[in-house]
Amino acid sequence: MEEATDSATDQAGAGELRRRLGRADLRAVPETRRALREFLRHWGRPGRSEIAELLTSELVTNALIHTDHDAVLTATVSPRELRVEVRDFVGLRPQLRIPDAGDDTHGRGLLLVQSLADAWGVRTHGVGKAVWFELDAEAA
Repeated sequence: MEEATDSATDQAGAGELRRRLGRADLRAVPETRRALREFLRHWGRPGRSEIAELLTSELVTNALIHTDHDAVLTATVSPRELRVEVRDFVGLRPQLRIPDAGDDTHGRGLLLVQSLADAWGVRTHGVGKAVWFELDAEAA
């Protein structure tokens, strides 16, 4: 079950998109991309949308496939940056790995995040973790 709360952009040019993503609901991936695209358009930064959507898809897919729990996506915008965070409720940290030649489907997501984001990381919280990335709004 996906719940969404989208806040309007405030006077300082900041806003937030928040979605709860149901466990193993892969329909949430394209729905989240669409919501993020609309959110960025409203924010006035559609130029960062393609990269943001790709990286968000990777984080959401990882959370839904590699955990047996719901996840929460939070995207925040300010005049300086876009930050997307996907929080899940499993404490295992994702592993950045180089896929081998025989593995065409796994191991590239975090490499994309590392390559395309201006900053990214993982932080633990209670029983889970949050994987996040940032894109500089000035580069749009």
